[in-house]
Amino acid sequence: MQQELCAADPALARRAAALVVEGGPPDTLILDSWARCAAAGLQAGAAVQVPVVDGGELARRRERAGGVRRLALAQMEALVPQIAGSNFLLAFADADGVILDLRTDSRFRMDDGDGIVAGSRWREADAGTNGLGTALASGQAVAVTGGEHFFERLGRISCTAAPVHDVDGSLAGVLDASSYVAARQRHTLALVRIAAVQMENALLRQRMRGRWVVALATRPEFLGTASEGLLAFDDAGRLLAANARAAQLLHGAAAAGTACEALLGERWEALVSRWRQDGAAPLRAAGGLALHAAAVARPPQALPRASRPAALTAAPGVVADDPAVAEAFRLVEAAVRITAPILIQGETGCGKELLARHAHVASGRRGHFVAVNCGALPEGLLEAELFGHVGGAYTGARREGSVGLVASADGGTLLLDEIGELPLAQQAALLRFLDDGLVRPVGGTASRRVDVQLLAATHVPLAEAVAARRFRADLLYRLDTVRVELPPLRRREDFCAAVRSVLATLDGASRIDDEAVARLARHDWPGNFRELRSLLTRALLRRGDGRLALADVEPLLPPLGPCSGSALQQQASERVRRVFERCGNVSRTARELGISRTTVYRHLRAPQAR
Repeated sequence: MQQELCAADPALARRAAALVVEGGPPDTLILDSWARCAAAGLQAGAAVQVPVVDGGELARRRERAGGVRRLALAQMEALVPQIAGSNFLLAFADADGVILDLRTDSRFRMDDGDGIVAGSRWREADAGTNGLGTALASGQAVAVTGGEHFFERLGRISCTAAPVHDVDGSLAGVLDASSYVAARQRHTLALVRIAAVQMENALLRQRMRGRWVVALATRPEFLGTASEGLLAFDDAGRLLAANARAAQLLHGAAAAGTACEALLGERWEALVSRWRQDGAAPLRAAGGLALHAAAVARPPQALPRASRPAALTAAPGVVADDPAVAEAFRLVEAAVRITAPILIQGETGCGKELLARHAHVASGRRGHFVAVNCGALPEGLLEAELFGHVGGAYTGARREGSVGLVASADGGTLLLDEIGELPLAQQAALLRFLDDGLVRPVGGTASRRVDVQLLAATHVPLAEAVAARRFRADLLYRLDTVRVELPPLRRREDFCAAVRSVLATLDGASRIDDEAVARLARHDWPGNFRELRSLLTRALLRRGDGRLALADVEPLLPPLGPCSGSALQQQASERVRRVFERCGNVSRTARELGISRTTVYRHLRAPQAR
């Protein structure tokens, strides 16, 4: 390859030779990329000219990305504390290399007009060899450090990127982490790879919703982790899709249409029976490899009513038809199988405690579910409330003492709500408990071991709290083993179902028409489900007969803002409104226009021209 570069551009060949002297031979991916850049006529010493799409095009690309983008945003948030301190930038780009979203340390910035901004396109043809563009061009995870960039002006940057593939193998986007060369962390590529794998696994589950999805691993403790293989089957046991790890475990035999027995060595009916009874099943796959398999998703009709997750079917006022919410529920189900700590993030009122209660039910633990509001306990008594106290340990202490909230959850689940409000002094005590599982009451000398499934919940960005020295970094790393983020009500795709579900819990005989729901969808809901419940309660009291229409909810909502958006966007919204007024139904409107219900709701929410 270096000889080819020498023939194409002697200066590039000299740079490649210099890289050999500095740190070993360049990666073949880098040399291949340089050759593509040279063939495209790029000049290594030239200024970097990265095109940027306009705001309207960026908005359309974000909408097309849909669920993939939501998964990327969640993974980016999870990566922030793991690479904090490296002057970092995280980016997610679509399959064309256009950056849709960024998360960046304020200390990371590009000079000389080479800004990495939302809407900028980082394909190799535009930006030369770079992590994002080269991952897209090669279809592989790649690290591009310093002088490995084709353009010399990018030599102070280190970037690592991994492509994200959809179920059919097509590129769904690319995840990138960049920093200055001096601040780079060598484990970043591994972290980005894992995040991309988790996105691919979540995509498979979303695309195969309503199908059998089976997890494979060489050891049972690997089930529910990023190293598990995933297979999707139809009701007859024919393979529909497989992730890369499953194909690797099955030695490349995971071709669509293959019968289950040929892959897993057992008849489909026998495996289904075992999964229904035990959840997981050891087996010997084709080729003789011993594996463990667990059904992590099943068609609704194949799941007996008695074994459905109680929190999803019995919890009042909550639905989980939004892909991000469904993924959050699935992820906590996997996490509790290995008793991994879970961090739940989301705005106030978006359902964090409900998700924690679902985790408790899914764990099968026989102990109690104990929720502790860390922001509501008096600071001076917080440690005694959490870990208990012996009689007379302090002024006002109970004479008989107290076991404490943590010990009362022994054998069950402990939710530390509003963990971001926990004072620093108590954070140290909590970290000590997480490290050894021992509880020593205030004023006591003996410790007892406590077994709990730990969950923490917060609306506070803990990475920012760590940077501001309000939260311990070591405690965040311990809590942040598995992170899930619940979207706010205004961003949920199941908004219509959420409204009707909450209404049903207030009055089972009540009804609300589509026009009223469309008006509710135009509100931002800063209070999320709590605010929605309050508003619907007031509307029912005003109406009296339980039949809510637009006129019943309009007076309870703040007035809509002035008209905004482009003329084209306003025209599109007006067209949707006209069809909706004629059809009187969101679903029929979506079918007639060939768009999603979510898009219909978005246009109905848009301010109208005056």
